[in-house]
Amino acid sequence: MTDGPLSVDAFRQVAQRSTDLERSVAFYRDVLGASHIATFDPPGLAFFDIGGVRLMLDAIPGAFEHEGSPLYFSVDDLDASVAALREAGVTIEEAPTLINKDEAGNFGPAGAEEWMAFFRDPDGNVLAFSEIRAP
Repeated sequence: MTDGPLSVDAFRQVAQRSTDLERSVAFYRDVLGASHIATFDPPGLAFFDIGGVRLMLDAIPGAFEHEGSPLYFSVDDLDASVAALREAGVTIEEAPTLINKDEAGNFGPAGAEEWMAFFRDPDGNVLAFSEIRAP
């Protein structure tokens, strides 16, 4: 919380570019299991609900000319989630790795570990699964 008039405390939507909307919708829906809200094509948009946050896939030509930033998905069992990705034919770019041991408790319980694994969607956007492991 800030002292100013503006305070953001939750994501409403994040956007990722897509070069093939149908392929991207199938990946997020069928491989990752995200809840598909709607597809509007034209103009070339698809929406998903992921834990109350909207993911917008944007395939409108010229709308997304820069590389997107990584999306981090929370999972309960990182190893099982990575195994499911591999079964679906997804290449894991970085296997489950300890990213941070939160000794001070800055992000949750002191001593908790954050583990991540990285992969890409069909358009090359960087994605990660993240698991917080209790101390």
